[in-house]
Amino acid sequence: MSQAQEQETVREDGKIRSVSGPVVQAVDLDARMNDVVYVGDEGLMGEVIEIEGDITTIQVYEETSGVGPGEPVMNTGEPLTVDLGPGLLDSIYDGVQRPLDVLESKMDSAFLDRGVDAPGIELDKHWEFTPEVSAGDEVEPGDIVGTVEETVTIDHKVLVPPTFEGGEVTSVESGDFTVEETVVELDNGEEITMRQEWPVREARPSANKKTPREPLVSGQRILDGLFPIAKGGTAAIPGPFGSGKTVTQHSLAKFADADIIVYVGCGERGNEMTEVIDDFPDLEDPSTGNPLMARTSLIANTSNMPVAARESCVYTGITIAEYYRDMGYDVALMADSTSRWAEAMREISSRLEEMPGEEGYPAYLAARLSEFYERAGYFENINDTEGSISAIGAVSPPGGDFSEPVTQNTLRIVKTFWALDADLAERRHFPAINWNESYSLYQSQLDPWFQENVEQDWPEERQWAVDVLDEEGELQEIVQLVGKDALPEDQQLTLEVARYLREGYLQQNAFNPTDMYCPPAKTYAILTAIHKFNDEAFRALEAGVPVDEIADIEAAPRLNRIATQEDWEEYVAELKDTIETQLREKY
Repeated sequence: MSQAQEQETVREDGKIRSVSGPVVQAVDLDARMNDVVYVGDEGLMGEVIEIEGDITTIQVYEETSGVGPGEPVMNTGEPLTVDLGPGLLDSIYDGVQRPLDVLESKMDSAFLDRGVDAPGIELDKHWEFTPEVSAGDEVEPGDIVGTVEETVTIDHKVLVPPTFEGGEVTSVESGDFTVEETVVELDNGEEITMRQEWPVREARPSANKKTPREPLVSGQRILDGLFPIAKGGTAAIPGPFGSGKTVTQHSLAKFADADIIVYVGCGERGNEMTEVIDDFPDLEDPSTGNPLMARTSLIANTSNMPVAARESCVYTGITIAEYYRDMGYDVALMADSTSRWAEAMREISSRLEEMPGEEGYPAYLAARLSEFYERAGYFENINDTEGSISAIGAVSPPGGDFSEPVTQNTLRIVKTFWALDADLAERRHFPAINWNESYSLYQSQLDPWFQENVEQDWPEERQWAVDVLDEEGELQEIVQLVGKDALPEDQQLTLEVARYLREGYLQQNAFNPTDMYCPPAKTYAILTAIHKFNDEAFRALEAGVPVDEIADIEAAPRLNRIATQEDWEEYVAELKDTIETQLREKY
């Protein structure tokens, strides 16, 4: 809704009483909680967050410098909503869904003035609407009435708004329409357009939330192989500065097998968001060959943008994700980072003089995090389709301290935990995910999919790798005390096998065009090759072959080169035979 449209619904003016950063108090304002208001002579957008007697407290989504007492406050009588319809994809928004490219053209500058507004989707653009219903058909809330080719990748499905009653179709049109023109009329007088509005803090309705059974394949070996996430699952990526949170999310956004990507840059550094905004339009979708932006919606709220808009940007992102879920799509939402979101809540809470919780965060921190992650899931929609939202949130604990409140409260909610490690990053081990601290609670429900679509012994191979890595972690403590040579030969050999697991399996080169994406079948093949080396090596050891001779065979270093082979199937088959031949020649 544009500023001009919203001001038409103004109920009553109030006046500013006081200003404290993004928090403004107004008097004589007839308002309800979460109403959108326009503050001051410049009409800065804000939201009602507290009402006490005649005093209304507002969080303003723009910089408030220069705003003073006595200036007017205008209420729209509507909550903060987003525009939903064709045009959401291949778009870049700020935290309250203002399209940045449109604002830039209005300002003729990359630096935006205050009080500038624009609708979330283009209101005058024409779209080719193809009906999927006919006159006389009965439709219900959420039903699909037609399609629009939104991008070269995605067909946008026009839905009966969930707030409508539904009824019999009396008129339906095909052809070019703007998003505000009626395309379907019902017998009860309801007119369906291609545009909907939805309050960002309210979850869109669904028929049923189901247990997810299919993985969100990421193409990252350590994620798919050891710590998978389900389509409709939740994951957290905590890590200190420089450990690779943003890069991991970029890889997920590019390679995850979701239909739609919603990327929310929440309070991150401006140079990182600039890189995303510059790079994403040029990236190719590996699954279709089309531009990646054709299935992506970006929400950019950098650390120098107003703090209040940061608090709302994750709600904007999850609402857009729910809209595409209602169409039957699988959506992956990246929130980078929820720590900056929590910091915004902390700042607003302190200005409201609320009782602080742990480390100054508001007492409702855990509740807000739960509300966000609970909107993810695998759903049966009200129109009998099925769709999913996978929510992946980066967490930026100060100093890498995972015991701080945001990380701990997130841990209680999500079922997949990918812990990034600064020490691994310093050793140039990427992705720098610590396999000893990470976990996934989706493994048992996803194993049947991997067994059916990859290999039957997928769970056994994964467990073998976990056991070897666990044993290596215990042995490394001994090695640091007495040295590797003091260990028995079988334990020395275990360390050698674990080294190939770390270097050839867990590490992945994001700059290598072959290794940047690893399908599950290749992930499995690399693991089985290392397992083959393990089995043959221990047979040789039992036959009396020294560990040094086992480790020195010519074929062993080739385990680290499987990932970069385009013809990896033939390479792995030949390598297994070579390993067996070379080791058995030793005895």
